[in-house]
Amino acid sequence: MSRFKELLFLLISDLIFISVAYSVYYYFRIETGLIKYTNPVSYLIPMLVINIYWLIVFSFFGLYQHWFVRSRFDEFSSVFKTVLVGCLFLFFAIFIDDYMKDAAIISRFLILIYATIMIFFISLGRILIRGFQINLLERGLGLSNTIIVGNGEKAHELYDMLIKYPRLGYKFKGFIRLDSEVESENDVGVIKELKDVIRREKINTVLIASEQKAENILFEVLNECENENVTVKIMPKLYEIVSGMAKTQQIYGIPLIEVKSKLMSFPLRFTKRLTDIFLSLLFLILFSPFFILIILIIKVSSRGPVFYIQKCSGKNGKIFSALKFRTIYGQFNLDVGHEWTQKNYKIFTPFGRFLKKTKLDVVPEFMNVIKNEMSIVGPRAEPPEYFELYKKEIPYYSRRLVVKPGVTGWAQVKHNIEASVEDVKTKLQYDFYYIENLSLSLDFKIMLNTLFVVISMKGQ
Repeated sequence: MSRFKELLFLLISDLIFISVAYSVYYYFRIETGLIKYTNPVSYLIPMLVINIYWLIVFSFFGLYQHWFVRSRFDEFSSVFKTVLVGCLFLFFAIFIDDYMKDAAIISRFLILIYATIMIFFISLGRILIRGFQINLLERGLGLSNTIIVGNGEKAHELYDMLIKYPRLGYKFKGFIRLDSEVESENDVGVIKELKDVIRREKINTVLIASEQKAENILFEVLNECENENVTVKIMPKLYEIVSGMAKTQQIYGIPLIEVKSKLMSFPLRFTKRLTDIFLSLLFLILFSPFFILIILIIKVSSRGPVFYIQKCSGKNGKIFSALKFRTIYGQFNLDVGHEWTQKNYKIFTPFGRFLKKTKLDVVPEFMNVIKNEMSIVGPRAEPPEYFELYKKEIPYYSRRLVVKPGVTGWAQVKHNIEASVEDVKTKLQYDFYYIENLSLSLDFKIMLNTLFVVISMKGQ
């Protein structure tokens, strides 16, 4: 089953069972007369609102991500946690609404009853969808055309699993051997022909199971697959070269990690963009008096412009102008290098050091977020010359450009020092972790960590 069809079935199922759950709750709450209510409660409008609310919550917590050999218990656990958190928000929203309207307090156990009903019906819908999905796969319908990169022992071990368990959803089409490997049965080409094989065999999934430890294998595959709309999954030993921090998924004892070609589904991408716009506008408006004070202090404390405009490499290498508060004396060239952070700290103005320590120098970048050049959370925006320099030192550095750069990010809060290439490599691991585990919940976790850095003045 394609991802689009899977998403469509899940959305339809959720809409149906959210409505059923609300109808059951409405009948229990209103029609049975077991619980008194002070004001008449309408049926249709609240049901429409609650459907929209739950679709947003489910999207936020990743319930519309592609189902890859997850057990139904794992999915039930995800539904259970998501519904409980969603109902907790509803509880506080209802509590505040009752308080504002001075409404009579009714039993708060009603929200627990509603949560139980929701968990039951949403889980039921998911079980039906997954059962139908598995039935199709076992009958050989909806399988994903798959090739394995490598033809050694690991590759054949993976091949045996694909053949033995059709419910995994893979239709094996052949091995792609490396230049150093000997040709064997079921080979469909060499790694240099990967793009042609993908198109010829209409491949949907590429599994990497190489015996070699050469880091270039992974990135050569990623480069070949970049515009081919295929899913790439790798066995962990090779992935450790990139990060070593991502969560693995098991296929009958063999762990695989997906390297996402499309990092965000449309619902997640749309929600992230709305969140970026809303929080950026809210932040700039609420704290505008404080920012005006910063501008005045910069202007009177040292000569030079208030803002510094820096050319940076954005998503897919697109160049944009990042806006920051000036933190150094005006006569210095701002393109000296990142070694300022450790070696040339004297070039910063006294107030500039404060701005760097609190990370307030990047506040103007929220304007770049509104212009859709950046996101609130993402890898750090780097000037093109640094990007080219690091790309020569670190062959896979360019992968961080598959997402928009961020005002803050996982690397910025976990490893803020950047005094050497080794520091860049360490930060790159955090960037890859963020890219491969991208979610709104991780974004908010990073925002909270950033708030701690600002308060503790641990910025560099």
